[in-house]
Amino acid sequence: MLRPRIIPCLLVHKGALIKTVGFGASKYIGDPINAVKIFNEKGADELMVLDIDASVNGDDPDFALISNLASECRMPLCYGGGIKNVEQAKRIIGLGVEKIAISSAFIDSPSIVAEISNEIGRQSVVIVLDVKKRNSEIQYDVFIKNGQVNTGLNVFQAVNDAQKLGAGELIINSIDRDGSMNGYDLILAKMIKEASSVPVTILGGAGKLEHIQDLVRSCGIIGASAGSLFVFKGIYKAVLINYPTLIKRDAMFINELG
Repeated sequence: MLRPRIIPCLLVHKGALIKTVGFGASKYIGDPINAVKIFNEKGADELMVLDIDASVNGDDPDFALISNLASECRMPLCYGGGIKNVEQAKRIIGLGVEKIAISSAFIDSPSIVAEISNEIGRQSVVIVLDVKKRNSEIQYDVFIKNGQVNTGLNVFQAVNDAQKLGAGELIINSIDRDGSMNGYDLILAKMIKEASSVPVTILGGAGKLEHIQDLVRSCGIIGASAGSLFVFKGIYKAVLINYPTLIKRDAMFINELG
């Protein structure tokens, strides 16, 4: 039976694992390799790792880190950060990564999406759209460079463009909800799901399992990604890498989600 994918999202800054709030203030979490080992033990569905420095600084992907992550990871791995051309994408896939995530390069050079998709397969190309709500309107702009630059592109136009160019999956990351732990933007999630013809993953805002349930009830079969939910514990946000294994083992809870 098809069911939602529950995906931890790890942010890497200068080789360390961190968690941000609103794409701003960050907290040190630990070593990314150690986190991967824990998620292996917990049986996570997938894992997403995003290097938040690479695109901002114009750096190339950290191939040494990617190799170490892929060697350790026992689940499908999606990696993003600094990918600007086909050669880099092919090299990352060659290291054992299942999917590559593109954000800034999609905006700066849209044709690169089609080029990479033709080389490594559509199923391995993920477009990450960092979005922010425009005042009180139900309009969302796409941002790049860790939320520093507003592209002026409406998220629904970006979704349409990404699909036409060959994206096999979309990740919609809410800047407004990042690190809030107050729940996903369900209005945004539902509109994106209805507008998309490829798998969609929603990121930003999850703080408890009920938030994942709310997302799935609103959108059906969808990817639910989170950072804070999987790295913090309790009201004081003590660092504790965790994963809701009952989602995989408790059939009643899975049915409830679906």
